[in-house]
Amino acid sequence: MEREIPKAAKILWDYLKLNQGLQKCDCVLAMGSHDLRVADYAASLVVEGWAPLIVCSGGLGRLTKGIWRESEAAKFSQIAEKAGISKSQILIEDRSTNTSENILFTKSLLEQNRLEIRSAILVHKPYMERRAFATARLYWPELKITVTSPNISFENYPTNEIPMENLIQIMVGDFQRILVYPEKGFQIPQEVSKEAIGSYEYLIEQGFNQYLVHV
Repeated sequence: MEREIPKAAKILWDYLKLNQGLQKCDCVLAMGSHDLRVADYAASLVVEGWAPLIVCSGGLGRLTKGIWRESEAAKFSQIAEKAGISKSQILIEDRSTNTSENILFTKSLLEQNRLEIRSAILVHKPYMERRAFATARLYWPELKITVTSPNISFENYPTNEIPMENLIQIMVGDFQRILVYPEKGFQIPQEVSKEAIGSYEYLIEQGFNQYLVHV
């Protein structure tokens, strides 16, 4: 891999990650994905007392469909229970297949359970913080949100299951969604730096286009 590729990818990572401080909230929303470190971190927030309730949200999305048999929410809830969180503190939303549905279906589930939620900590992968924020702001504007993720650096994020090349492929796709989803009505618009745009275009030129959406 050329040296410039990780440099460009780190610029996208830094843009997509918001680095917000934690605040006590009414619930933690663990947004499902293929990375179970998100579930570990979300559960730790409840154990530490940042919120009394955790919603595990996620069916099978673009990165887990065909790989997992259980829903993302089911796997996340199992991790929450193993962390010592009681079943009465866990809600499961296992129908969503994308970020918009994570928000919409969670909101509906909480309403069905007659839970008045005014604030929430949204937990996702580090490079999904900005998209989670932009999506929640559109679909649930009255909710006071804090967005956070496992404290893992870009350099230390890759694993055997999520190698660096795959991480960059996914990030390029997520960055593109920041650009095009506001016009489709899926997110609020976000300011984007010229440096981030340049890195994104460079990575596409280098073949990182696997997860781009057709526009």
